[in-house]
Formats: sequence, C-alpha cells, structure tokens
Amino acid sequence: MTYDPVSANPLHGNPLRTRADVEKALRDLFQPLLPYFSKGGARVRLDGAAAHFDRAAADLEGFARPLWGLTPLAAGGAEFDHWELYRRGLANGTDPEHPEYWGEVNSTDQRMVELAAIGFTMRLLPHLVWEPLEQKAKDNLAAYLKHARQFDYADNNWKFFRVLVDLGLEECGVEFDRSLTEKYLEELDGFYLGDGWYRDGNIRRIDHYIPFAMHFYGLIYAKLARGDEKRVQAYKERAELFAKDIRHWFDDEGGTLAFGRSLTYRFACGGIWGALAFADVEALPWGEIKGQFMRHLRWWAEKPIANRDGILSIGYGYPNLFMSESYNSAGSPYWALKAFLPLALPEDHPFWTAEETEAVTDEAPVPLKHPGMVMMHTPGNVVALSSGQQNWQMRAGTEKYAKFVYASRYGFSVEVDERAYPMGVFDGALALSDDGRHYRVREANEAAQIAGDNLYSRWKPWSDVEVETWLLPANPWHIRVHRITTPRALHGTEGGFAIGRADLNADQVLEEAGRAVARSRTDLSAIVDLSGQRSGRAHRPFPNTNLVVAKTLVPQLRGDIAAGTSVLVTAAMALPAGEAAEAALGRVPQAPDLGELEQLFARRGVDVSAILVPERF
Repeated sequence: MTYDPVSANPLHGNPLRTRADVEKALRDLFQPLLPYFSKGGARVRLDGAAAHFDRAAADLEGFARPLWGLTPLAAGGAEFDHWELYRRGLANGTDPEHPEYWGEVNSTDQRMVELAAIGFTMRLLPHLVWEPLEQKAKDNLAAYLKHARQFDYADNNWKFFRVLVDLGLEECGVEFDRSLTEKYLEELDGFYLGDGWYRDGNIRRIDHYIPFAMHFYGLIYAKLARGDEKRVQAYKERAELFAKDIRHWFDDEGGTLAFGRSLTYRFACGGIWGALAFADVEALPWGEIKGQFMRHLRWWAEKPIANRDGILSIGYGYPNLFMSESYNSAGSPYWALKAFLPLALPEDHPFWTAEETEAVTDEAPVPLKHPGMVMMHTPGNVVALSSGQQNWQMRAGTEKYAKFVYASRYGFSVEVDERAYPMGVFDGALALSDDGRHYRVREANEAAQIAGDNLYSRWKPWSDVEVETWLLPANPWHIRVHRITTPRALHGTEGGFAIGRADLNADQVLEEAGRAVARSRTDLSAIVDLSGQRSGRAHRPFPNTNLVVAKTLVPQLRGDIAAGTSVLVTAAMALPAGEAAEAALGRVPQAPDLGELEQLFARRGVDVSAILVPERF
C-alpha cells in the first residue's frame, strides 16, 4: 500500500471540534517523543541535524518545549502519566555532577529560551514539578535558574523569558533580585508601537512573533502576575486592540499568513487565540475566538508535517530544511504546543462552551499601518500586500520579509540557488539581472509609505539602480507598478503566486505575450503585463522551494529593461480552481495612472519609514 505522509501527522483524523478533541491532539503529539527521552530524563534528541547552539541546549529544547502544552493540560485537571519523567529530568539537567547536565549559562544562550517553559510550569504546577523534588534537586534547580537570569537576554521578545522564570521562582518561594524583572518589563513596554502592535525588539520587524510571543507572554503575565495591576490592564487592552487586526492574518479556512521567520513553529501562530481565552480577554466574541483557534488546528491536521514516527519535522507545510533558520534544532517545532494553552481552562469556560462562528472577513482591503501591509481576503486565502520590512541577516531573510505579496494558501518560496537566475521562483517579487546568472530582488527599502490601502516603496537592488514600487489592491487581483531607473540594460523576471503542481505534469499552462496562466487540479494562478512589454512563462521551479507544497508552478513575466527609466505594470491573482477563478481571469484590472498615484501619496501619504526602513547594520 502506498504510504500517505499526511497519515503520520498526529492531528490527522481528529475532528478538532471540542475540548476533548484538543486534549487528544496534545497527547497524540507528545506520545511519539517518549522513546527519545534520555535515561536520566533531561534530554530529548530527535535527529542528527544541528542548530547554531550546542547539542546540550538542543536536547534541553526537546525536553522543555512540550511543557507549553503539557502544563496547561495538567493545570486544567487532566491526568498525565509522565510527570515523574519530567521531575527526573529537571533534577538531572540542573545537576552539574550528572552526565545529562544541561551546561551553564554564561552569556546570551539558547538555554534562556527553554527555561521560560520551566518557569511557566513551576508557576502553574509546583505540586508536580517542585514540591516532590528532594532538597538537593530543589537547590540545583533554583540555582540554575537564578544563575541564568542574571545575564543579558537578547533585545527582543526574549526579555519575557526572564519574567516567566521569575513567576516560577516566586511561586516556589525562591528569593531573587526583582529589580531585574521590573527592568525587563519596562524595556518590553518600549517595544510597543500603538494600536495593539509591538515590534520584536529594536530592529524594525513585525511578524508572527507579535502574536505568538509578545502578546502570548504578555497575556500569560496578565493572568498570573500578582500586584502589577496597571501593567496587567495595559496588556489586556493592547491584546483587545490587536485581536481586531490580527484576525485579518487568518483566512476563512484557518490558514494563517505565511510571513517572516520561525514558521516551523506552525500552529503556535494560533496561540494568540488560546492566550486571549487563558487571560479571560473577550477581545472578540468567544465564538469567533474559538472558531479562529479550532479552524487553525484543523488546517494543520491535513498537512504532512510529521515524520513517519509522528515526530514534527522542521519545515512548514511539509519537511523542509531550506526554509529553516540557523536556530532550528529537531526539537524546535514543538513550540507549536503553545497553541494548547486553553487546556488550562475548565470545560465550562465560555471559550469552550461557545459555538464556533465563521471568520470575519472583509471584502474591502484592510490596511494595517504598523506592519506596512494591506490585507485582502479571498476564498480559502488571505493575501498581504507588503511594503517590505527590515530584512534581518538570516537564511532566506529576503524572501521572508521583502516580497511584495504574501498569502496563507500559497505561502511563499525561498530561493535555493543565487547563481541560477533562469530557475528562480520569484513569486511575489521582481528579480533583476545584469549578467543572466546572478540576480537582485528587493532586500530593503530606502523609503516606505502607506496611503489609504495603497503602498509605496523605494529600493535599490544596486547602488546605481533605483526602483520605485506601488502596490494596489484590486481584489482578487493586485497591481504592482515599478518605475526602474538604471544606467545599464537589465533583464527582469516577475512572479505571481506559486501553486501546487501534479507529479506527472498534468497541469495546464498558458504562455503568451503579456500573460501567463497556470491551472492545477486545485488552483489557478495568473500574471498579466498591463504595460505590454514582457512575455509570459509558466515556470516549474526547483522542488522544495515553496513553504506550503513541495512542487510548484508559478506564472512569470520576463523581459529586457533598457537603460534609462522604464515603467512596468503588473496584475496578479490566484484562486481555488473553479468558475469563480475563471470568471476573475476574464476581469483583469486596468493599469492605474502613475501621475495620480504620485499625487495620492503626496496628498495622503502617511510616512511609516520609521517602522519599515532598515537601520544600517
């Protein structure tokens, strides 16, 4: 019988409608990990792939991350058979004389990240992980946590990790320097931008770390902190504002916008909905919050995201190291278990008793000033036009932050060969080449603006080449206008949305002057040259480049760009296959007037460059 990789997904086959279904999902996700616990319980090693940190820290990651789900499970009153294993691991991992010792923290260290889950567990379950320990083990654990927390944490969401450790130490009666806690809480407030939005540290980046880190940890603090009512109230009020915006990063089927780093954490993206429930913040009607949460889990249940033994893989829609970050070890994907925070709530909590309601989608474009995006909802998909954010120097950082458009259903693609210009995917991007082999795309902006639901950016692929790009919604299409000023001739390739393709090339393609259309069994993707200068190509990129599906087909426009100033105008769209998609294909939007666009930004432009333009490295 042919192996179906989806069947290895521990969520597969689970209806994910009730609290009992969610509890079963958590247990099914944890069970495959048990054979990989070390004899002393302190380390979980899942494969031989490496991260930039040492093996002991990676093994601690495998040990600690499941606690994000197991702790709420027990806090909600459920039985769990392996707390003795975790107590043994805590004792041995913090014992310098034990061979499974995790190693000492002496500077900014991955261990700081993982200790947050331990602090969270100590705060909620002291009777399970602290009180039963022998005094020596208590002393070692307390000393380990206190030693680690004295060092500087990374200047971003990591600052919450000290706060979470401190919640656990406080609950267990351990004395520590509380001034360090207050210092980080004040610095975290400095990341707040307004309207519910944070940035993730001092670099100008706004991605899924805002919902699944900044707000997630803030709402945990709001629920568990004692004697900090002003900050607790602020965290709740900010989350209420944020929920009304972040719902537009989720489509009507539960998929979320594929954008930014750390997407291997998968359904952690839905953690914001569970965190709202945990903190009793009815930012939206409970039925809507529950619907967002449940649909998101169900979306993941149909993806081949696990290896044959049920262990979550590094990747997004399937196992994929190309899209990973240098800090992803085999245990990293288990931050996905953050999604199970509402298991700490009783069955009669309104989050669990509410009837799911459908996602609130908007036919009109939804501008989001702080991330520099304009959101468009289409069936089974949400599209973000993006003015481009700070591109952190990381693997595929350009693709993760600087494309013109991102989507939930179609994800985005990462390039795998910077010396193979003809094979580039370039979905949602414009690539320029001056030698036919190498290429440049937008990596960072010189300027960025948002005016109503239109976006503008100015960027330089080379120091002597300038591109101005305007992005306009025309649902289900979007329009891109590029004004390119170059002292030498270039070649350009611009891509639409990448859709999944059949193994036997059974898809239909249309390639002609000014247009390319790709049709698969499930989707239609099209790109049209509204300026009439380029030829269409339905390109089959290298496999394993797209985040959602392993093999794709992407329509592209290709053509020469003369020295001087040229204007390219592009329309692109993708929809699920069917009559609506075919009808939309026949309604290509008209090219906008460039002069009117310039006047619009001169008259209504809101400068968001302080958020979107990178500082010099």
